Amino acid sequence: MPLLSRATRWCLACAALLAVSFLVPVALAAPSHAQSGDRRYAAFVQDAGTGEVLFAADADALRYPASLTKMMTLYLAFEALRRGKVTEGTRIRVSRHAASRPPSKLWLRAGSTITVGDAMMALVTKSANDAAAALGEHLGGSEAGFARMMTRKARALGMSRTTFRNASGLPDRKQVTTARDIATLSRRLIRDFPERYAYFSASGFDWRGQYIGNHNRLLAAYDGADGIKTGYIDASGFNLAASAVRDGRRLVAVMFGGATGAARDAHVMALLDRGFDQVAPPQGGTMMASRGGLRFVGTAQAAAIAPALRPMPRPVPRAEAPRAAARPAPHQARKARAAGRWAVQVGAYADRGPARAAAQRVAARGGAVELRRVRVRSGWLWRARVTGLSQGEARQACRAARGPCMAVAPGR
Repeated sequence: MPLLSRATRWCLACAALLAVSFLVPVALAAPSHAQSGDRRYAAFVQDAGTGEVLFAADADALRYPASLTKMMTLYLAFEALRRGKVTEGTRIRVSRHAASRPPSKLWLRAGSTITVGDAMMALVTKSANDAAAALGEHLGGSEAGFARMMTRKARALGMSRTTFRNASGLPDRKQVTTARDIATLSRRLIRDFPERYAYFSASGFDWRGQYIGNHNRLLAAYDGADGIKTGYIDASGFNLAASAVRDGRRLVAVMFGGATGAARDAHVMALLDRGFDQVAPPQGGTMMASRGGLRFVGTAQAAAIAPALRPMPRPVPRAEAPRAAARPAPHQARKARAAGRWAVQVGAYADRGPARAAAQRVAARGGAVELRRVRVRSGWLWRARVTGLSQGEARQACRAARGPCMAVAPGR
């Protein structure tokens, strides 16, 4: 998808919002009317760190989640991994029911098996309904039983208006949610499973010799985007939950009811642009580094501090003097040092061997493998990273990675 200017994105967002403002009443949009197409729109933007609401339009109106449902399926799968009930290598048997789910799907055969890791990748990228049903049956005994688990978890997370009826998001009149609830789920996935969130950044994965790309085009089209999930059924329109990080601030944006995938993507990018403008430093000052991190400094204070930060002018060498190798200016040196301090995280693994193998696949394009044992709620995991990259190299590495991958800025 081609990049759009910020002004173009916001104009598209305003036009879409203006259009639905004539169609969407202030009253709660009942799901029984969602099929008509005039009550499908809803949007919500939130600062993931502070919880501040930056934009809301029908944020508590009931909507059909479509494949955003798979975010909860993955939440419960991540919980099962953390508790040791399954591993990424656990093989799941595909039932006749799971194999019969309509596309999008992997075309799994009844009686075949798929690993938990491949099933999760299929949910994130291809949004495979057969893999979702198989995973739900394995974790819940049946898809209906798993849906009840999903709804109970939604209530526990504060998603008070959400009810799940299946693991995939396939049409069901009683499966409903809200933009606010999906934003809550997005934030909890990011906060509760930092070692697993990289799944949502995967550009694609290999499945039986075929490369399957991610449906989420914002990963490549929007600077700072690193997840989360797309969705579509006729009754919902094109949905998207998205997360992006800029200057250390993470925003979550949720939209329901896009007329097309491209229109949905442009609208969400415009909403994120507007959100980042709202959380930018106040006018009349700047952000400066301190021992405690970044802090806002007023204009007068910045003017007093700035001279001390400017490099001294270098003397001009005499014409007859031997020309020494030119040293980069201090700001250039700092930029050069920072350029090689980016990293990519390719996952967290129970065993050192798979962690190293995953990092080595990405490091084949450049960078150094870094393995670190980290403590999580369930015990210890091996965190696999590739370090020594520039920002562009890190993002390119994740786009090319065929598995979970997340670009990590210096100091994060």
